[in-house]
Amino acid sequence: MQISLEQALQMPDAVLFAQKLESALKAEKEKRRHFYEIVEENKKMEFINGEIFFHSPVKLQHNSATKLLCKLIDTFVAKNQLGFVGIEKIMISLTRNDYEPDICFFGNEKAKDFKRKQMQFPAPDFVVEVLSDSTAKNDRETKFQDYAAHGVQEYWIVDAEKEIVEQYFLQNEAYELLLKAKDGKIEGIVLEGFKIPIQAIFNEQINLQTLSEII
Repeated sequence: MQISLEQALQMPDAVLFAQKLESALKAEKEKRRHFYEIVEENKKMEFINGEIFFHSPVKLQHNSATKLLCKLIDTFVAKNQLGFVGIEKIMISLTRNDYEPDICFFGNEKAKDFKRKQMQFPAPDFVVEVLSDSTAKNDRETKFQDYAAHGVQEYWIVDAEKEIVEQYFLQNEAYELLLKAKDGKIEGIVLEGFKIPIQAIFNEQINLQTLSEII
């Protein structure tokens, strides 16, 4: 159960609660420092709410959807010189957690300050997470809330098994569902003008045709 600031201020033991929270977050900070010491480039690792997650290899359908969608986004961004697109091993460090999204986009305003050897990055402007059995809960709950809280303007959740895409846009500090579909087209908000058939994420031939149209 989540507790709002207003609810916390109504608690008679609010000060004691705050002290316990401060102590817990201090211990978590040390654990996070350890995470930075052991994280490796060749392993997908995330730090989420005080826990270190080591991700297992993904299924083919997950890898294929990620690759096909990233190909389209990256080509569109490069052609229009819009910024930087990262895939899978880009570590996003937010105020409490560290994530490695399947696909993320940073507009030029953020990307212009990136360094060649940089390993930690701020909140992107647009994130895509492709669901897997081990990550679906975090993608739909923790990351969903955290991305919104840190101003990620657009969030897509891709279900590669069911071939469905959910598109969320940040409105008044919370995500609003704009589209949930497996057919038709999806049009980016952050990437203005980026409009693709949903099946281009799952079908290689449709993807190639769409890619040629973008180019």
